[in-house]
Amino acid sequence: MSVVVAGILFLVLMAYAIFGGADFGAGFWDLTAGGAARGRRPRALIDDSIGPVWEANHVWLIFALVIAWTAFPTVFAAVMRTLYVPLGLAAFGIVLRGSGFAFRKVSVRTATQRAYGATFAASSVLTPFFFGAIAGSIATGRVPATGGTGPLEAWVTPTCLFTGALAVATCAYLAAVLLTAEARRRAEPVLERYFRARAGAAAAGAGVVSAAGLAVVHTAAPHLFHRLLTAGLPFVLISMVAGLGVLGLLGRADPRLLRLLAFAAVGSVIAGWGVAQYPDLLGDHARLADVAAPTPTLVSVLVVFAAAAVLCLPSLGVLYALHQQGRLEGG
Repeated sequence: MSVVVAGILFLVLMAYAIFGGADFGAGFWDLTAGGAARGRRPRALIDDSIGPVWEANHVWLIFALVIAWTAFPTVFAAVMRTLYVPLGLAAFGIVLRGSGFAFRKVSVRTATQRAYGATFAASSVLTPFFFGAIAGSIATGRVPATGGTGPLEAWVTPTCLFTGALAVATCAYLAAVLLTAEARRRAEPVLERYFRARAGAAAAGAGVVSAAGLAVVHTAAPHLFHRLLTAGLPFVLISMVAGLGVLGLLGRADPRLLRLLAFAAVGSVIAGWGVAQYPDLLGDHARLADVAAPTPTLVSVLVVFAAAAVLCLPSLGVLYALHQQGRLEGG
């Protein structure tokens, strides 16, 4: 039962990394689009692309938090006691990001629009960085099972800084691919070329950071490195093949195929991490079966999650489908 619930938790994290990561990455390209005149058209496409869905994608984060604190309470407590600084900064970044995005649309003065736009864009970069640093700290065993180290000790490390940078690069890559597909769907060749070039640059950046990060993980967490190259290797290979497929087809493939390949490239990274961690959590400090809640609680989690899925997933599916069909544009 604990394995089933942990598998659901990683699926939810995968969904947040894909859908929420695309939103964060769009903010990265908003930040780097240039001045008001030069960046007007890319920013307009970014606003139209994430406007209908950016708030809905936080559902996945809420699911993950509820499952984690209910099904694995001691691990959740250890993470909260140890990583409260990056978690707090990530939460603050989510609030600032949403406020900046919403108020930029209704502001009438150029200076105010720029201030809110800068808030949205900067928060879109810093928030995934902190989430990546948190993931790196947990994966490499920097969080003790009892929790409670210094406020910086567990996450200000070379490994965590690399995973934070990798999260930003991955979000930027995913967003650039999806924006390329969206520009192609709208028959806007100038914007398609614009984001296609940025997708290639982001893919190269993510590849460099990943290679450097693996070298750091080999030193900091040899057990995790070994598991990534054994049990997690199929997912690593899927991610590489899907990523190369995106780059090879970026200039001519159907937008739906590009989206699926980009989702596979990013989702496989999360799946590989989960397989490499199994059967441990917090590095190798806590065995999954030992830190799970009692079986009746796990059954309750599954029942509630099933009910939530029945209520939420169809509406989310309709939202995404309408968005991809262009039925929500201009709303």
